[in-house]
Amino acid sequence: MHELSVTVGLVDMIAERIPAGVRVSRVRLEIGRLSGVMVEPVRFCFDLVAAGTPLDGACLEVSQPPGWGRCRRCGDEVALPDLLTPCRCGSHEIDLTGGEQVRITAVEVVDGPTNGPTAGPGGGRLAGRGQEVS
Repeated sequence: MHELSVTVGLVDMIAERIPAGVRVSRVRLEIGRLSGVMVEPVRFCFDLVAAGTPLDGACLEVSQPPGWGRCRRCGDEVALPDLLTPCRCGSHEIDLTGGEQVRITAVEVVDGPTNGPTAGPGGGRLAGRGQEVS
């Protein structure tokens, strides 16, 4: 299950950037539908992997952007619910343009220990732009 190693990588990436005494209250991820990463195992692993780190007790929110591609044969933009969906013209020659990402889109933090998933006074955002994860 590579979702465990993906989750470990995400938690490590965030934890190593958190200053001492700051706790993470919320993590927002994008996991594209064509990324090959399953959302439910990441959710399951997150609390276990985050235990004992500044992310311990943080709320995890995951969005799943759809897949998109451009057909090499006709040039149409194609919605891709999966990698086997052909273009309307019948071609499977499609260059992916979206839906492959595993990205941290936001990390909300609070000063000091947190007992729950919501930011209290002094809470803020540490990362607002996406951080790609391979």
